[in-house]
Amino acid sequence: MGYINTIEQKIVDTLEKNYMPYAMSVIVSRAIPEIDGFKPSHRKLLFTMYKMGLLAGGRTKSANVVGQTMKLNPHGDMAIYETLVRLTRGNDALLHPYIDSKGNFGKQFSRDMAYAAPRYTEVKLEKICEELFKDLEKNTVDFIDNYDGTMREPTLLPTTFPNILVNSNQGIAVGMASSICSFNLHEVCETAVEYIRNENADIVQYLKAPDLSTGGQLIYKEKDIRDIYETGRGSFKLRARYRYDKANNCIEIIEIPYTTTTEAIIDDIANLVKEGKIKDITDVRDETDLDGLKVTLDIKKSTDPEALMNKLFKLTTLEDTFSCNFNILVNGKPRVMGIREILKEWTLYRINCIKRQTLFDIDKKTEKLHLLQGLKKILLDIDKAIRIIRETEKDSDVIPNLMKGFDIDQVQAEYIAEIKLRNLNREYILNRVSEVETLRKEIDELRGIYNDEGKIKKIITKQLGYIDKKYSKPRRTEIVQEHHIEEVTEEHLIEDYNLKLFLTEQNYLKKIPLVSLRANPEHKLKDDDAILQEVETRNKAELLLFSSKYTVYKLRIHEIEDCKASSLGEYLINLLEM
Repeated sequence: MGYINTIEQKIVDTLEKNYMPYAMSVIVSRAIPEIDGFKPSHRKLLFTMYKMGLLAGGRTKSANVVGQTMKLNPHGDMAIYETLVRLTRGNDALLHPYIDSKGNFGKQFSRDMAYAAPRYTEVKLEKICEELFKDLEKNTVDFIDNYDGTMREPTLLPTTFPNILVNSNQGIAVGMASSICSFNLHEVCETAVEYIRNENADIVQYLKAPDLSTGGQLIYKEKDIRDIYETGRGSFKLRARYRYDKANNCIEIIEIPYTTTTEAIIDDIANLVKEGKIKDITDVRDETDLDGLKVTLDIKKSTDPEALMNKLFKLTTLEDTFSCNFNILVNGKPRVMGIREILKEWTLYRINCIKRQTLFDIDKKTEKLHLLQGLKKILLDIDKAIRIIRETEKDSDVIPNLMKGFDIDQVQAEYIAEIKLRNLNREYILNRVSEVETLRKEIDELRGIYNDEGKIKKIITKQLGYIDKKYSKPRRTEIVQEHHIEEVTEEHLIEDYNLKLFLTEQNYLKKIPLVSLRANPEHKLKDDDAILQEVETRNKAELLLFSSKYTVYKLRIHEIEDCKASSLGEYLINLLEM
């Protein structure tokens, strides 16, 4: 036997060395979105498409995008494609999709509708992505090496609107999760503008309520919404929208909660019908087509559609809960934040982006001004410059002689030496001289912006106004006040129908629906037993039983099981638990 070397180690040390690096990797690098609204997998995919030139022009095969993205994301082609699918217009998972798509990408509201393979589908970036990559080349964000050091990629995208609030984002990390609902773009932009103007503004006045891509109705409780906005945690209820087709006597469900699927709803309804809890539905089917979602319920003639839907809201995911957990990475650290905090962090991020962009512009214009200042000295005495060049014997001495003759540096001299002879005309000279003054003014303006946070905030609000005007859409999710929703109690869930009660001499009680009694009226009784009393009533009624010992017993008829005439019925002593 070999020698076994046992090493004793504290569990805390083991967790720190083995568990924590993995946990932090999942939190920081995979599952939790950052302040720009993206997880790393989203950002790598969209940046790849941007570098492929898919912001303009035609679509390309999804397989091409997946292959190119693997240069930044080595997690496998299907993992990348699944990420792409969710970001497309065709999938309906986002209020404002990032990817324009052609082909079958499945549906957010369907569990079983499979998307086509990447070789069959085509994609390009949506126009709104212009706002995600705006001024990316102007050093607005940091870049890092990809996994093998062959490419550079941005750590964040310089989104010009609070994208983190505009599209839904869910992720499960190690020991924590994130669940961010989407909000209407117009309301988000308006709220951000008001927050920048007044940090104490009442958020609820401008950001009415969440707005989900699958539509439906949101049951509005102001206290719950305020709690979510203030703490980043809480929940709200969503319910489906439907219409009643009187001609065909059916209910058509046309929008469902974001958190469920058509298959789950159909399964729930089918189970309720099998269990006898719902008796008004004769058929349920999925009629979703190119026009959109539709689940059809065929109902009996005497059924009240509104009452039936209220029961289904109570018993199925036609009414469901969206749980919020606004957990976002800020500077590499996860934080659960309310709306005000999110807007604060996003505003600080945008201020930093604009300052970096402004500094980039200042540097570029300063470089150009420096070159033109040297050129101006030359152009004011062009004959002297020509004489210096003509009298210089060696090519390598041209630059030093120009530097000495006009008191300019090497960069200026090299720039001047490269100017073509044809440009030494009067128009060119006047334009370059006047450009010097223009550049000085522009640099002063940019420095004024860089040093004045108020001016930067005005730029942010102007951009938000532009985005609001160009990309906003009407709300998809209707807001319904809580007091307009009929409260469904246990009483509402009880099926009410006509029936007959039969009491026999040997204390057997039969509860038989009239429909069943008409089909089979022949009673089965024990030997020497006979029907003592029969009463016609309804399922929601109550039954009072009087004993010979002056005691009254009460039974709810719906709690007694239905039976057929051919059965003996329930033994009364057992029902009364005597």
